[in-house]
Amino acid sequence: MSEHRTTDPAGPVPGAARGPIPATGDPGVEAFGYRQELKRTLSFTDLLVYGLVFMVPIAPFGIFGGVFQASGGMVALAYAIGMLAMAFTAASYSQMSRAFPMAGSVYTYAGRGVAQPVGFIAGWMILLDYVLVPGLLYLIASVAMNSIYESVPVWVWLVAFVVLNTIVNYFGIEFTARVNRIMLVGELIVLAIFLVIGVVALATGEGRGFDFSPVYNSDTFSLELVLGAVSIAVLSFLGFDGISTLAEENKDAARSLGKSMIAALVLAGTLFIVQTWVAALLVPDPDTLIAEGDAAGTAFYDAAEVAGGAWLGTLTAVATAIAWGFANSLVAQAATSRLLFAMARDRQLPSVLARIDPKHRVPVNATLFVAVISLALGIYMSQRDDGITLLSTLVNFGALSAFLLLHVSVVVHYLVRRKSHDYWRHLAVPVIGFAILVAVVVNADVAAQTLGFTWLGIGVVLLVVLLATGRKPELRAEENL
Repeated sequence: MSEHRTTDPAGPVPGAARGPIPATGDPGVEAFGYRQELKRTLSFTDLLVYGLVFMVPIAPFGIFGGVFQASGGMVALAYAIGMLAMAFTAASYSQMSRAFPMAGSVYTYAGRGVAQPVGFIAGWMILLDYVLVPGLLYLIASVAMNSIYESVPVWVWLVAFVVLNTIVNYFGIEFTARVNRIMLVGELIVLAIFLVIGVVALATGEGRGFDFSPVYNSDTFSLELVLGAVSIAVLSFLGFDGISTLAEENKDAARSLGKSMIAALVLAGTLFIVQTWVAALLVPDPDTLIAEGDAAGTAFYDAAEVAGGAWLGTLTAVATAIAWGFANSLVAQAATSRLLFAMARDRQLPSVLARIDPKHRVPVNATLFVAVISLALGIYMSQRDDGITLLSTLVNFGALSAFLLLHVSVVVHYLVRRKSHDYWRHLAVPVIGFAILVAVVVNADVAAQTLGFTWLGIGVVLLVVLLATGRKPELRAEENL
């Protein structure tokens, strides 16, 4: 791995000279023993757009029925609690991204903020999210397109989406950023059309009219019920954390990473609450949806049809397919490749994944690897009746488990090591965030818990093998530089 480091392959040498400091005043990756290989071109706006596209402003379109059923109709409440839970997590991400402005997300933060073995486990758990989520997105989009154009098989749509996104990502992060902006505008236009037509329809007597049942319904409310729904709704919020993987391509101060994460979360969360509130009031038969669920995944499109007719239902379905299959999976593939690159650079994954394309300055092998995994996973899961549900639960469990370790890293790094007296940001926020996530994980689907802990067990075994074979990188914390 010496081609990717400025020091010995086993890790940065203690006492090695500090690398150049960027114009922002933040320590560069050279200060942590690496070369700056990725291209720094992304602004705060690029990061914000990236986060919004990753989260998908119309994300609830695709899973609305499942959240509606799980929450007993209080779908807007589930999204509001989800945003609150993720707000504490975003605040912890903000703190750690300033301390360690490098690619790798929670793998880097837990590894350097607590200890390398903890970082590996955090990275392993977040891989359950990052590696699987592109396949999940491709599958949802391909199934949606197949429902509209039944003559085209699901696997054909999968191949088309994977190839297109891989080509875009290969041409570099700047090209990806430009595509992101176009896709974001398109999604917001579709959302605006639905909201305007939906509100007008409610005002003219369609649906149930305006009420607060999507936020609170005394007939069905229970904390356990709502937290169970949050464990599903949180899928819509996953993505703001992907901004952290672009730390080595951010051209502004490190604090812009945290600011963009929080801004993306608040903006997307507000849109989620508003659109699900309106849609919940337009559901044609809410009692049946709660009792029988939404196996076909068309609940949102049915609500849109009530508001504006068949054309609006079709528009929202097509928009969902494009948003999930192209826009969201595009940034998901980019984020996943950066995480794999960071772990491979530290010898925690095969070194071939750390190769950077010399022309486009992207982790090319990691990008191609994600494409292959996504295609194989998508095709396999398309043959299962529970494919989408299984992937969704695994993605959520992996992300939430990694977020728990993120909160721990804030307390250890700032409060224990650096003796910080900022008890709100470095103790209260991570502790509250940790407690909320534990409650959500405990109330998650049993199958998700079983599969998630199995994945964790595999990670522990791999960690033991890595330590036994001497593949432990020597990571220096910021205060030792």
